[in-house]
Amino acid sequence: MAYTVQQLITFSYYLSNLLARGLEEVSSQQITDGLDRFNGMLATATSQIGLIPYFQEYDFPAVIGQEVYYVPSLVEVETMTFNINNVRYSMMETSREKYFATPRVDNIDALPYMWHFERLLNGGNIYLYFLPQQAYVMKLWGKFKLNQATLETDLTLVYEDFYIEYLKYKLAKALCDFNGAMFPPQHQVQLESYEKTIRNVIPLDLTMKKISSFSGAQPFNYADANIGRGFRPS
Repeated sequence: MAYTVQQLITFSYYLSNLLARGLEEVSSQQITDGLDRFNGMLATATSQIGLIPYFQEYDFPAVIGQEVYYVPSLVEVETMTFNINNVRYSMMETSREKYFATPRVDNIDALPYMWHFERLLNGGNIYLYFLPQQAYVMKLWGKFKLNQATLETDLTLVYEDFYIEYLKYKLAKALCDFNGAMFPPQHQVQLESYEKTIRNVIPLDLTMKKISSFSGAQPFNYADANIGRGFRPS
């Protein structure tokens, strides 16, 4: 059964206690305000990545010799790999300082072995090094900003039931703030419980990766440019 944004806004007004269910109707102006607050809430989730519960796959073709690739709506990258036919190669994430501020030869075309992500307005840039020597199929898993909605948007086609339930309470809180009213304390407790649950739906991967200073496989060696092409047996 469809569940539209307008239905959610109406329910949230009653949940907030701003209107008495069965006694007061939600006005057209209140619906308009509710839609504005709902879309503002989705936009805010972009800065609170833990409250975006879904990872998505995004594939794009590499361009020979091209370092930077813009991905619209991307807010966080979890993993990055690329394929040569049916063989998948892993890549190493690196920090801003290590990617932009360490010495290297910039114009090496080879197998990319590291990547860095920088957020931009309405998306972000993926940086690859080495520069791709072929049109490899790049594959990332990450989180994307939540799309803006209309009153007719069917939320059941976008979100699971538990997330729709969370959005009801989140919007009710936003409407109370917008109207200068107190959000019912029992609903605040429920909202915090939902937020905790959502953050635990897909927790961060905190797997430890040990790097030895005495390992023969250093992150980069200029010999790799001509011999190992960035990849060699450990």
